[in-house]
Amino acid sequence: MASVACIGECMVELRQAQGGQAGQGGGLYSRGLGGDTLNTAVYLARLEIKVDYLTALGDDALSDEMIAAWNAEGVGTRRVARLPGKLPGLYMIQTDAKGERQFFHWRDSAAARQLMNLPETDELLNSLMSYDIVYLSAITLSIYDAPGRERLFAAIKRARLLGTRFVFDTNFRARGWPDRDVAREVFATAFAAADIVLTSTEDLLALYPGESHEQLMARIPTPELVFRLAEPVSILRFPGGTHEVRAEPMTKPVVDTTAAGDSFAAAYIAARLAGAEPVEAAQAGHRLASLVICYPGAIIPGYAMPPKKRHRPATTRQATK
Repeated sequence: MASVACIGECMVELRQAQGGQAGQGGGLYSRGLGGDTLNTAVYLARLEIKVDYLTALGDDALSDEMIAAWNAEGVGTRRVARLPGKLPGLYMIQTDAKGERQFFHWRDSAAARQLMNLPETDELLNSLMSYDIVYLSAITLSIYDAPGRERLFAAIKRARLLGTRFVFDTNFRARGWPDRDVAREVFATAFAAADIVLTSTEDLLALYPGESHEQLMARIPTPELVFRLAEPVSILRFPGGTHEVRAEPMTKPVVDTTAAGDSFAAAYIAARLAGAEPVEAAQAGHRLASLVICYPGAIIPGYAMPPKKRHRPATTRQATK
């Protein structure tokens, strides 16, 4: 059975409850869990891919809740380090009267930030060789210091020598990269090491403003590239050619775009592991993302997941230069 290691951070999420009002005195908030690579891990598990989540948590009750929730979804937790006295990170989503969201983070001392600097780190990194795919995002890389990132990249390179594939998602959040030059250097290292890159115009234009699609894609030497545009279209580049894949028209209203990219990544990876060609995998990614954005929150109810299905041929056309 194909296996995936997702590396990253899950945080406690405080989301403004329906009817809550921002302002003096606060308002009502509901508590949940959130994290980009964790979202992808959950959707991979629901798509019947064996997946482990690699992170660090504390020894507190909130961390216990996370472990229980991940196990309930079928996400493996054997690679989760537990650090005495530490806590997971926290973020709050505040929504104004117009529905615009603002994020506040408390994560500087979160347990996950220490994952590359623990006594058990070597054992954890050596385990990457046992997976078919290692998946992480730019958010993952942003929480480690420079030596930690070097340690992780070195382990990924060793694993690739034994056949493990590295999938890098460029999920870029400016708050995690105070120095854009450092971000560009780290992205270049990840691009050079990756087998598959999942990216978007939103992510790359934040680092390379004003560049064309062609210029942005030329920065990424990886053999397999999925480049999502602002519209629901992906440009794929792989050894068999370059193709454009369009999502099917939406038939339901968009409720919440949270985890659209995370679910796309899960469906794409699952399809590729099942033997689908990149074009079919991208269509699977668009289908799941189009469903996810019709529900509030990052993780849709289990009953809302699409039925297990074959990968039908995608509608494609040769991308124009």
